[in-house]
Amino acid sequence: MALFHRIINLVKKPEPPIEEKTPYTLSIGDIVDISLSSYTVAGKMFFPQRREAFFTLKDGSSIKYLRVTKREKLDLALYKAIDGRLEDINEIPTTIEMEETLYHMEDQAVGTAHSSGDTPFSSSDERYLWDFQSDNWKLLRIEWQSGQMMLYEGDDVLPMDVRIIQS
Repeated sequence: MALFHRIINLVKKPEPPIEEKTPYTLSIGDIVDISLSSYTVAGKMFFPQRREAFFTLKDGSSIKYLRVTKREKLDLALYKAIDGRLEDINEIPTTIEMEETLYHMEDQAVGTAHSSGDTPFSSSDERYLWDFQSDNWKLLRIEWQSGQMMLYEGDDVLPMDVRIIQS
């Protein structure tokens, strides 16, 4: 009987290795440790044309957002929503001053984003994005979709400061 099992094991296909999660491949329900704080991934917005994912992270009543951009290497940033508004999205300035910090526009984009879970924007309509950075490396992000606007303020995160615990 043991010989029969050995023959079957030789013919049987090996199981595929378990793919390790990266910040770019997070899914809803995963737990992420960022700079010694634990968050549960509650939502995901994916921008395929930018190769960018924007995750909603919850830690109790606290909500933060993790932006993961896949380029030559993963570019990570952690944001929090801030209060504010702009008069007209057609006239976004190239520099914005907030609380004595001057932000300069780095990037702007228009495209469709796919949302799932708890996200600031629930539909997959056309979305407008503006990314700003200050001289002291602070980040500002503006998103607009269907008359709704969100402003985020954040900082870059080192990939080694992110640890993923799969759900």
